[in-house]
Amino acid sequence: MFCPVCKRSMQPDRPQGVWRCKGCGTTVPLGRGVEVGRSTPQSRAVAVVEEARVATLPTAQEICPKCENGTAYYVLRQTRGSDEPETRIFECTKCGHKWREYQ
Repeated sequence: MFCPVCKRSMQPDRPQGVWRCKGCGTTVPLGRGVEVGRSTPQSRAVAVVEEARVATLPTAQEICPKCENGTAYYVLRQTRGSDEPETRIFECTKCGHKWREYQ
């Protein structure tokens, strides 16, 4: 709880049943506001879209080793040291097979 007058942090004074500001002495009843560490959790709904993730990736003309499709999505990842080139990870647009290409 913060003091409405001087904006400093207030301390609970449980015997008196108030929040008390040590800076200016302002008091506020304990029932007002939310104590630190006692907030109530709120539920949130999260929508997961798996198909749209792949559609936004860049594509390359690479032959899939599994189904021989000619197009694949790819991402670049730094899998080794920072002084080494990155690794291209491909995913077939047809069968979903994944493979790597080290540069």
